[in-house]
Amino acid sequence: MLNYLKNTHRFIALALSTMLSFSVSVANSSEKPNIVLVLMDNFGYGEVGVYGGGVLRGAPTPNIDSIASEGFQLTNFNVEAECTPSRSALMTGRYGIRTRQQVDVPPRGIWYGLTPWEITLAEMLSAEGYATGMFGKWHLGDAEGRYPTDQGFDEWYGIPNSSDQAFWPDSDSFQKDAGVELTRIMTAKRDEKPKKHEVYGRAKRATIDREITDHALDFMERKAKTKQPFFAYLPYTQTHEPVDAHPDFKGKTGNGSFADVLAQTDAYVGELLALVDDLGLKDNTIFIFTSDNGREGIKRSFGFTGPWRGTMFSPYEGSLRVPFLIRYPGKIPAKQVSNDIVHMIDVFPTLANLVGGDIPQDRVLDGVDQTGFLTGAESKSSRESVIIYIGNDLFGVKWRNWKLLLKEIDEKSYAIKNMAYPSFYNLIVDPKEEEPEKFYLDDTWVETPLYEVMEDHLISISEDKGAPPN
Repeated sequence: MLNYLKNTHRFIALALSTMLSFSVSVANSSEKPNIVLVLMDNFGYGEVGVYGGGVLRGAPTPNIDSIASEGFQLTNFNVEAECTPSRSALMTGRYGIRTRQQVDVPPRGIWYGLTPWEITLAEMLSAEGYATGMFGKWHLGDAEGRYPTDQGFDEWYGIPNSSDQAFWPDSDSFQKDAGVELTRIMTAKRDEKPKKHEVYGRAKRATIDREITDHALDFMERKAKTKQPFFAYLPYTQTHEPVDAHPDFKGKTGNGSFADVLAQTDAYVGELLALVDDLGLKDNTIFIFTSDNGREGIKRSFGFTGPWRGTMFSPYEGSLRVPFLIRYPGKIPAKQVSNDIVHMIDVFPTLANLVGGDIPQDRVLDGVDQTGFLTGAESKSSRESVIIYIGNDLFGVKWRNWKLLLKEIDEKSYAIKNMAYPSFYNLIVDPKEEEPEKFYLDDTWVETPLYEVMEDHLISISEDKGAPPN
């Protein structure tokens, strides 16, 4: 440090560079930014107004749209094909397959969730002095030692698994002696045993996102009074089947239950944004709106994937490409839109940089820091490619505007189709992935970067020692 201070010219140059850059390290600030992260459930690319939805979907979304007008909108934000691996990716900055790796045995099942060995986004933020609250769906472990408050959250209100379990209490064919326990609303605080409350049936289904919002608003107000930086994580539930709107919104749009829930969600997001403003925290709060994967794929389900083919559980863009909006006034310039590739795994290292946090050094982090890109210091994303898995099967890879699929999927039966020859899609000229190879023969050179990305990933996975057993 003494040698550094003696080097006057170097010190001045560094200071000027820091003042001129948008990507000032928050670690050097006396006040770390708050974070509000809204994660939708089975919510397609085309639902929100700024992504072509809103009025088109029967419910304007002015509050969600405002995040785009005041921040950055990504049109090529990628996730995993299913809820659990996507949430694992968000929490760890690691591909879902990476979090399922085990020592000397095959990977765990797709819905296993996280081992306690994983270091989560909440744990990283806790180490930086954040209050961490989660309000909503976890789906990353439902046994002792594996709940949100075991993995970095100070408090939790919500459900441990998926919302389809809300069908069970009202099912005429549910058999009480089957050894299946009905899902219940749960609450927990760090270092305390989680508590189970009322059964999560259709009546509670209709009110849970209201309660998630109320708990989050209360958490934010409490922490603002103490001036402790906070991380409020809201994985909403009601766009997942069964889609039951709150009584205050049921029938409000006249366009069906999904439009009612879309209007409801926009109103709740509006409440969150308004409280941030009312607390005087707008300029020091990172606000993110995104989804875990695209719309559901079953015939009776709702949802809209915009211009993209497919639904969740598929390797197509309708499964993997979802909305992502981020607002951070004064740090992230307003009204920015980009079609550069970003992935859910990038959220962890990016937020770590923005708050001055440390990322794990004893394991592979697949995510890359996108701070420079989001703040305008860099014109391009730090990522050019993503790996595509469904379950533990490697389906393919995206590189820039190209996609290579080793396997495709029957969208009616979900049967995996192993291809005798890989499918190549140019996502700019064939965004709906309708005709593989149509534009490939003119550009067979693209095999080289696509296969290089895939081979590098496979080598990395083969060298990964995996998570130790629980």
